[in-house]
Amino acid sequence: MAMATSNVLDKPAEIGSHEGVTDSVSNEEDEKTSAIVTNGRYINPWTTWPSDHMTLKNVLKFRWQRQRSNLPHVEELDTTLPVLTPDFSEFSSPSSSAIRCTWIGHATLLVEIDGVTILTDPVFSSHCSPLPFVGPTRYRPPACTVSDLPALDAVIISHSHYDHLDASSVRDLNRRFGKQLHWYVPMGLKKWMLDAGCENCVEMMWWNEILLSEETSVKMVCLPCQHWSGRSMMDTNKTLWCSWAVLGPKNRFYFAGDTGYCEGFPQVGRHYGPFTLAAIPIGNYKPSWFLSPQHVSPAEAVQIHHDVRSQTSIGIHWGTFCMMSYEHYLEPKQDLEKAVESSDMKGTSFICLKHGEVRTFGDQSPLPAAN
Repeated sequence: MAMATSNVLDKPAEIGSHEGVTDSVSNEEDEKTSAIVTNGRYINPWTTWPSDHMTLKNVLKFRWQRQRSNLPHVEELDTTLPVLTPDFSEFSSPSSSAIRCTWIGHATLLVEIDGVTILTDPVFSSHCSPLPFVGPTRYRPPACTVSDLPALDAVIISHSHYDHLDASSVRDLNRRFGKQLHWYVPMGLKKWMLDAGCENCVEMMWWNEILLSEETSVKMVCLPCQHWSGRSMMDTNKTLWCSWAVLGPKNRFYFAGDTGYCEGFPQVGRHYGPFTLAAIPIGNYKPSWFLSPQHVSPAEAVQIHHDVRSQTSIGIHWGTFCMMSYEHYLEPKQDLEKAVESSDMKGTSFICLKHGEVRTFGDQSPLPAAN
């Protein structure tokens, strides 16, 4: 199969070369905004991304004014944020008509769609940082371990931040599943993945598509969002960030990853919606003056739900790690419930799962064809 070139500006010729990857962009009338790279670093193309947002002054002000989220004792957390033991026996007989989903914690989901099982942004460690036992601490344990997982077909990664890409978890997954596991990452991350032992890795630009396998007809699509990347002070924005669509013959799943609100979401909805299920971040959004460019509020998450034309959405990126934001640990869920109510939506249209809860979404009727 011929390989299409990506539409990123100033992209080196070798970037994005992988058998089977195609670029769905055709012309400006398609309204598919491209990522931009200048001097080896990616830049958000959106009008909603302020160029002076990540200044040292703003970072210091944010850290200096930081408030605690007032986490209670474990006994209370077991009531307010219970962690269930997921029953993965259902995943041994994949549904042909619906999506099964389990929230393992933060942005880590186990999703079974049209016979394919996918893991998103796997982080099973107690801290998300370059060093063990330091950095943001996990206050709700993962709902399972890597050894508990059922058979996996693929892992999708949204970007390089430590709370979405964890080296220990990647190594554990490689030890468990080896070369049978397919990894899909945004542009620039393939070398890191190969160095971590991933044997089958595809890196993609926004709007690139690739079939997971001919047998399943499930397609992986790398899509836009508004964020940034980096694992050290030296590599800021040297790799791309993205959201993902997983398109099956009967169902479609959208994973928003980690993002601020931008014009990309209506584009996603027009070209790939409707979705059976979407996973959209709802946490780490206060104070808005600093965090809104990179993290949506629950109200903005509801807007994304509408933009991408999702039948049902679940809130992620909350209730797991002691992040640096100011909101109370239960505020994301509470604010989401208010936003859903004020939007005159059904209460079941956008929900929060319990850690470890297995839910099924969709029905026997296939979705209408995407535009």
